[in-house]
Amino acid sequence: MASLLPIGGVLGLMLGGAVLLAVAQSLGFAPWYGINSFPDPGYFASLWASEGFWLSVGLTLHYSLAATLLALLLALTTATLLVRWFPGRAVFGALYRLPLVVPYGVGVALAVIVMGNGGLVSRSFAALGWIDDPSGFPRLLSTHAGWGVIAVYVWKQLPFMVVAVHAVMLGADRDQAEAAIVLGADRWDVFRQVTLPQIAPGILSATLICFAFNMGAFEAPFILGGGYPDTLPVLAWRFFNDADYTMQLRGMAVVVSIAALTGALVLAYLVAYRSYERSIGRA
Repeated sequence: MASLLPIGGVLGLMLGGAVLLAVAQSLGFAPWYGINSFPDPGYFASLWASEGFWLSVGLTLHYSLAATLLALLLALTTATLLVRWFPGRAVFGALYRLPLVVPYGVGVALAVIVMGNGGLVSRSFAALGWIDDPSGFPRLLSTHAGWGVIAVYVWKQLPFMVVAVHAVMLGADRDQAEAAIVLGADRWDVFRQVTLPQIAPGILSATLICFAFNMGAFEAPFILGGGYPDTLPVLAWRFFNDADYTMQLRGMAVVVSIAALTGALVLAYLVAYRSYERSIGRA
């Protein structure tokens, strides 16, 4: 343990220093730009007073929560299948892990190829005669509904969630579930009262990591999003690339806001999970 202290100290110093510098810059400390009004909350005040910022907050939460919940439902279904034997389970178990080794940007490109108007799905519909022309296919990309963004998030994160949930399912006590079935409980009651409490730690860790990643993801909403309002990471990028270099301080205020919002939501989630643990007598 002592041997890890030097590298841990260096990493902690780098991370802590980056966080402190980001907060200081969002409060007006940027002498390299000739600006040093620290502490100046004006950058946050002007940002939070704009309607566009709160539209971006809502859009970011929409993408993050929808993708996390959908990936969780699919992960629970997939993990439940994997704990049972069925023909081809080994092949299926290898295929669902493929996105883990595929770069994130490739997933964005695949979404364009598959879901675009002129992509594989629209052309297949036209070939089957369900639509007259691929251009008549409902628009899935570059909309604020975020079908493409959510699809990429789920595609990339589903394998990770399955691995986490499947691992705890393998360690769950199946005798309790079998006893509940013998006593007359239906499958929903067995899952809700027996299986779910046992796999809850795996669900917690998987959803926390995936949600936090979604909140800060940039590539998918930048390429597949519908434009204004942008998600918070894209909004920050636009400020950082503004011709007016002083807008970078406002961009840093967006970055700090993302971190604060994500941290608050994660904390609320952990408090709710702690309350759930108490309700089942495990804390």
